[in-house]
Amino acid sequence: MRSAPWWALVSSGCAPVLLVGSWMTAQLRQGPEYDPARQTLSVLASYGAASYWLMTGMLLVLGSCYVATAHALRPAAPAGRVALAGGGLCALALTLVPVPNSGGALEHGAVSTVGLVLLAVWPPLAAVRDRKPVPWGLRLDVSLAASGLMGASALWFLAELQSAGAPGVAERVVTFVQALWPFLVVVSCRRSAA
Repeated sequence: MRSAPWWALVSSGCAPVLLVGSWMTAQLRQGPEYDPARQTLSVLASYGAASYWLMTGMLLVLGSCYVATAHALRPAAPAGRVALAGGGLCALALTLVPVPNSGGALEHGAVSTVGLVLLAVWPPLAAVRDRKPVPWGLRLDVSLAASGLMGASALWFLAELQSAGAPGVAERVVTFVQALWPFLVVVSCRRSAA
């Protein structure tokens, strides 16, 4: 089985670090009026926000990281690689439909939802069933568990949005898990090939 190239560690490892670093920096720049528990990351990337350009840049790099990682994950099944790349393209598309200063945006919500779904379903779609040995990150049971965690955290986020509870916390959990999983899969592919 072919391994993921070394640079896949860079593209996949940058995603969670970039995501958390950007939202932390943007929160500080936004000031005390921003409540990270109750407000989403989209507020930080909205038109007129103090960190609009930082968050827009983060989405561009994050989406590119997902697309590059999908390209590099040669040991994964093609359907999973396409879904991961599609999630990256949704991150890129979010820069074209940011949330307005007030009110909601149907386009933003639609692109976000498609991206969340693609990033939640890519692990089992990438699972390898016909070869041995299989890296642990591409085993079907592990992939289903990762997808279940992502799906459950996405449902939690949706519930928090509907109840006006703490959608900011839920969104950070789901986006971090979705950003971290490609890195863990790349690590498993490289370790199994060593």
